[in-house]
Amino acid sequence: MTDKRTVMALLYDFDHTLCPKGMQEYTFIPKIGMSPEAFWSEAGKQAKTQKMDIVLSYLYLMLKKANNANQSIRREDFVALGKDLKFFPGVEDWFSRINRLGEEMGLKIEHYIISGGIRETIEGSSIYKYFKEVFACEFLYDINGAACWPKNAVNYTTKTQFLFRINKGILDISNDDDLNKYTPEDARPVPFSNMIYIGDGLTDVPCMRLIKVNGGYSIAVYKEGAKEKVDSLLMDNRVDFLALADYSENSDLDVLVRDIMGKISMVDNLRRRSKQQMDEIKMPHKGPSNQA
Repeated sequence: MTDKRTVMALLYDFDHTLCPKGMQEYTFIPKIGMSPEAFWSEAGKQAKTQKMDIVLSYLYLMLKKANNANQSIRREDFVALGKDLKFFPGVEDWFSRINRLGEEMGLKIEHYIISGGIRETIEGSSIYKYFKEVFACEFLYDINGAACWPKNAVNYTTKTQFLFRINKGILDISNDDDLNKYTPEDARPVPFSNMIYIGDGLTDVPCMRLIKVNGGYSIAVYKEGAKEKVDSLLMDNRVDFLALADYSENSDLDVLVRDIMGKISMVDNLRRRSKQQMDEIKMPHKGPSNQA
């Protein structure tokens, strides 16, 4: 049976959006004997010196430092790091609650991650099961199962391609042909107007802005006491709303997302009603019966 509910997508950054700090800082960086400050400083200096992308710089540095510290870098090692991730209040209950609310509103909710973090580590987290797809950095593994090269690198500008993949339903990142083909707006499974993007800062701005100008909604979240870091995003018209990174029931963020969902559901119901009336008008008029 075809599911006729309206599809709505919630898209999330990961580090500093769902969890309070970079995922590498929970277990990986301590294991290689560095402080987070030292690791990120070295990654930044390397990127500047070598004129390389900062994401590729930190991925390379992870492999280099792990080898120097005799730390295993197999896929299962990166996945195992996910169990140590900590989340903002309410995150672990958020997805099932939003899904239930969507059911009540006649919406089919899909959750996606678009992150410059490590996909394998997200896979090992307690919330991975809730996402339809995770777009994040990944490693390529050699014949011995050890990470040897960045397979996928996601930075602040490449993030935007995944909005179009979700919009068009082309989730296989190796499929560029279908992604770049013209697709009529009414044939796209997730309109931009039915998207909410939740992120924490400048690396999310291209996605936030793209969704905002196409009729969707963007929310910048912030840590307790750090609202000034995102104030400019609202003032510069790059996001629609600001909210404390508290995903608990009845928090400001929870109420805000529920209100947006209600609007999307209402607009879709009105659109369906209008279309139904137009279809009825177009139906051939049946004349009076000739039966005696």
